[in-house]
Amino acid sequence: MNVETVMQELEALGKERSKKMYISNGAHEPVFGVATGAMKPIAKKIKKDQALAEELYATGNYDAMYFAGIVADPKAMTEEDFDRWIEEAYFYMISDYVVAVTLAEADIAQEVADKWIASGEELKMSAGWSCYCWLLGNRKDEEFSESKLAGMLDIVKETIHDAPERTKSAMNNFVTTVGVSYVALHERALKTAKEIGPVEMTREGKKNSVLKAADDIQKQVEKGRIGFKRKYVRC
Repeated sequence: MNVETVMQELEALGKERSKKMYISNGAHEPVFGVATGAMKPIAKKIKKDQALAEELYATGNYDAMYFAGIVADPKAMTEEDFDRWIEEAYFYMISDYVVAVTLAEADIAQEVADKWIASGEELKMSAGWSCYCWLLGNRKDEEFSESKLAGMLDIVKETIHDAPERTKSAMNNFVTTVGVSYVALHERALKTAKEIGPVEMTREGKKNSVLKAADDIQKQVEKGRIGFKRKYVRC
């Protein structure tokens, strides 16, 4: 399939309700409003096609950019490719759920995520912290440095309340994910979450939300899900 065919198929799957929801979260035109589940049949036909993924991502169409993440071949992407993608990610649903997810399947994931976290730029930082969430929820604990993750918990504790809004959300998710998916630091993550307390996140045009990592970790404890790992990062 070529980029024109895929764009036609995506456009045919667009729904006004989904489009309004995406726009309310920060998407802007062009956007068709395709439900992510509706993309699966097209993805099955294509599987992985990095050249096609690049063309789709470059369209600037939100649905095409999301679909690019599904058919991309992360192991074929370089650090420069990921940097280009994050520069073009104009809101969090692309930075955290397309770019960060795709990066999480690459061998260079931690190295690139670390660089983005240190960048001081909201969506890069958000994508970096989010990438660690996807990684921790999928990869074996031994693939991570316990001391490094402990240090990252300390950074969150010290900086989350002053971080940009989207970065706050990703940092909060990081604490929760360490507490749930990285067994060796479960207790430390829970302690950190309690020390951080509620995190208020301002959302443009919407009510502020209050994030509570300690409560989220405790809910997973009660469900017996500590040590949870998902089989796949991408759907």
